[in-house]
Amino acid sequence: MNNLEVRCYSGHTYAERPESFRWQGLEYLVEEIEETWQEPAKRCFRVRAGDNKRFKLCYNEAEGRWSLTELVRS
Repeated sequence: MNNLEVRCYSGHTYAERPESFRWQGLEYLVEEIEETWQEPAKRCFRVRAGDNKRFKLCYNEAEGRWSLTELVRS
């Protein structure tokens, strides 16, 4: 993971929803959260950022860290 930093809204719990993230030296604003779901010990989001780029962001609650996968359209 290339230095991923996520800024998120946290209300009752941490990482309720991502608002922006910095990845590979670029800042991305989350324009839309398309889907949210739970995986074991993870909270995941499919988001749309600028230029219609889509990403899967997951917060691993056990490790206290975020992961990111860029989703490529087929």
